[in-house]
Amino acid sequence: MTVFHVLLLVTTLLCSLVAGFLFAFAVVVMPGIRRLDDRNFIRAFQVIDGVIQNNQPLFVLVWLGSVLCAVAAGALGLSALSGLERVLLIIAALVYVLGVQVPTFVVNIPLNNRLQKLDAETMAEREQKRARDEFEPRWNKWNSIRTVLATVASILLLLVLAAVSPAARG
Repeated sequence: MTVFHVLLLVTTLLCSLVAGFLFAFAVVVMPGIRRLDDRNFIRAFQVIDGVIQNNQPLFVLVWLGSVLCAVAAGALGLSALSGLERVLLIIAALVYVLGVQVPTFVVNIPLNNRLQKLDAETMAEREQKRARDEFEPRWNKWNSIRTVLATVASILLLLVLAAVSPAARG
């Protein structure tokens, strides 16, 4: 197995873990806390996001590792691959970086940071509702987009991985 194949395998694993993380938020976490009143919704999200923002080491390794590996695999794939495999890998890397990571840093993290600054315990109910209304629909919309695009990138990476595996070459 070449260094490129190991990198492609690790990239596929890390990007797929991120896709699964986003999927879990989309179908379990956010629907679960959606049932809470505004104050408890804000507090629950703050606590969950706080684990991430406190640089939980495995999360950081997977999240940042996925970005670095996707970029590195895309760059190395330019010379290591040809034809459809090269095209699929470049598309996967672009979809992942532009469709998952850019919205994360441009939309979701700023929304998270704004919510983190709130003191839900001292806010009036109307302020809690407004804060939630400004946060939840937009955050969920972009998380859904990130989930779909992370899944697409993972599928493309799996296709490339299958195509370049020694068994595929016969």
